[in-house]
Order: sequence, then structure tokens, then C-alpha cells
Amino acid sequence: MRLHSLLLLSGLAAAGQPANAQSALQQGLWRGSFSLANGQQAPFNFELKGQTAYLLNGSERFELKGITTRADSVFIPVEIYDATLAARIENNKTLTGSFKRNGAADQGIAFTAEAGKKYRFFEQLVQASVSLHGKWDVQIGKGGNKTVGVFEQHGSKLTGTFLTTTGDLRYFEGSVKGDEFFLSAFSGSNPSLIKGKVSGNTLTAEIINARGSQPVEGTRNEQAALPDAYTLTKVKEGVPFDFTFPDAFTGKPVSLKDPKYQGKAVVVTILGSWCPNCLDETSFLAPWYRANRDRGVEIIGLAFERKNDPAFAKTRLEALKKRFGVDYDILFAGIADKKFASSVLPALSEVLSFPTTIYINRKGEVTKIHTGYTGPATGQYYEAFVKEFNEDIDELLGSPAKPKAVRSEK
Repeated sequence: MRLHSLLLLSGLAAAGQPANAQSALQQGLWRGSFSLANGQQAPFNFELKGQTAYLLNGSERFELKGITTRADSVFIPVEIYDATLAARIENNKTLTGSFKRNGAADQGIAFTAEAGKKYRFFEQLVQASVSLHGKWDVQIGKGGNKTVGVFEQHGSKLTGTFLTTTGDLRYFEGSVKGDEFFLSAFSGSNPSLIKGKVSGNTLTAEIINARGSQPVEGTRNEQAALPDAYTLTKVKEGVPFDFTFPDAFTGKPVSLKDPKYQGKAVVVTILGSWCPNCLDETSFLAPWYRANRDRGVEIIGLAFERKNDPAFAKTRLEALKKRFGVDYDILFAGIADKKFASSVLPALSEVLSFPTTIYINRKGEVTKIHTGYTGPATGQYYEAFVKEFNEDIDELLGSPAKPKAVRSEK
């Protein structure tokens, strides 16, 4: 079966699945490789367990349920991103296919995969002659905004991420070989690759995806830090913060002035189901809300989606709600565009990022606005954010919470 014919079958993933096809696939660890711009290869690792796959990046295991097969092809749905890994089963240890957004006209991003391969970049042990461990001041692209690189290196094994003013770039994993380093990431959205070199306290690299590449430059700095995320978006003086948007699932208009929210602390999060940082935030907020809703706090999600279409938005947001067990209200606010979001929320100086999180006290006053999100890939930064979030809610409510175990859900 040719690749373009294979991709036409992705919409049929839910069709019948002969038992012999799926059971023939070797279970356990696999190593894949995406073909990116300029002929570069971005490796990724995953595990197959029955009808479930797990994408592996550092400490993350990103679950993909509902693997199906048809004839000589296998389909791994990435439902939360409305995409599919579709591949021809060359034999029980080899796949050849493509990663493609559902309904897209392009051919997707080609990949191959082999079973039983546990390594990421190098099959044989390599030696590192430099260390990236610690913090770096980084610039991605010419004239790019301030970025902070945070890495952990143990021997030649390297993990880390980049913090930006709009959110972190999530989990990267790779190796250091001599004075060169190699990192890649794929957790269901866009695969990416970083290749670079360290000289003393400086690094030069390029970050590569399917569309092209950008230069990366960095300087070691243990004091590296981003601008204060609470200072980037503000409420305009004299303009009350308010909105009315339809409930994403029922279409019923919902307003911040509704009785449900009066006299309560309210957290409003500006999000999109397509946004990896938004998913990280949702994986924290969903269980947090279940554990704290009885304290007099509400959460409202304002979703901006890829299409300004309520039916499309409902489908995408149902996937988000199901994956994370969201019990708070999610409203459909329109198309995923920062300028549009700014126009429909005129009380804000500007919407700079998905997500943006707004804290409102019992009097209906905005007390803080946090731009971007510092997710679990950032380690101590994430822990600091969670601590501060809980302290902020305690302040809004006027009393601390009783200790409760709350875990992130992915």
C-alpha cells in the first residue's frame, strides 16, 4: 500500500480490525524517526501495550488509547490533538507511515519505527566532554524573545526544556556526545529536533521541525529568568472585566455575572484544545477543582479553537473534557487568534498567550493575571507555580485549604 493511499484510510480507523494484524505487532518499546525539514531525522520513543500506545519523553508517558488496524495498516489516534499516526505494517517489528492532522490536505510528516529499540539517538554508549546542566539565557530565532533553557545532564543523558514568556516547550530528551548535544520531542503535537554544540559557557544550535529551522544561541547563567509573568497582561483602568459566551457543549449563554459565580473566587483560563501548554494547565486544574470546589471557588475555561465553528469546537472540547475529567464550565469564545481574543475581552490590555489565567476575588475584582504556563517539564518552576497558585487562591478565599492530594492527569 502506498503512503498516500494509507493516509486516506485514517478516517476509517474505527472500522473493523482483524485480530491477527494487531496481535502480530511486537509489544513493548519502539523507536521511531520523523523526517523533518532539510532531511533531518527526529527520533522518538513509544511503547505498545495492547490497544494503547505511550509516547515517551523524559519522565512523561503520554497515553494514546484506541489503536486500531485495518488489513496491513495500524492507526494510533492522537485524539486530543485531532491527529493520527497511520502506518503500514511492513512486518511485526517495522512500521512505515505518517503523522497527520485529521482532515488536513497535506501528506503529513513521514516516519518509520522499529520494535525493540530502546535508545533515542545513539545505540552505543557515547561519552560527553561538556555539560549543559543548569540554566542558560537563550535566544531562539533572530530577534526572538527572551528564553531560558533548563537542563539536567547525567553522564551523556540529557533532558530539559525551554521557558518562554508564553509557556514552556515541554519535555525534550537526548544525549551529549563530545561537545555536541542532540534533543528531540514528540508528545502528540509537532515533532521537533535540536542539534547543537557547547563551547565553554556558550552554546549554538538549531531547532528543527517539519516547516524549517531556527538558530539558537545561549549563554550559561544560573540567574537566568523570564520577565514576571504577572506583569505582561493587565486590566485596563476603568474597564470592568466581563464576558458572555456560549457553553461549548449546550450552547447556553454563560456570563461572569451569573449567580453561580457571585460571591465566589473565580479563575478564568484562556485556552485552546490544540495548545500543549493549555493541556498541561488543564491536567492540573481539573483534579484541583474537584478537590477544592466546595471551598467557594469556580473555574471557567474560555476556549479559542482552530475553527470558528461551534460544532467543531464541541467535538474538540469534548475530547479535552473526557481526557482530563473536566467538571468546570468551558465556553466557546471563538477563533484561536490572539488579536481576536483581545477584541472579545476588551478589558484586557492584550492577550499575549494561550493560556492566560485570570484571578478574580469574591467582589468580582481581577487581582492577578498570569501569562503563559509553567508546566511539569520545568521541574522546580512548576512546583513553585503550584505553590503560588494555592497561596493565591487561599488569599482570594481568605482561608487556607486543608491538605488534599491532588495529582496532574495526562
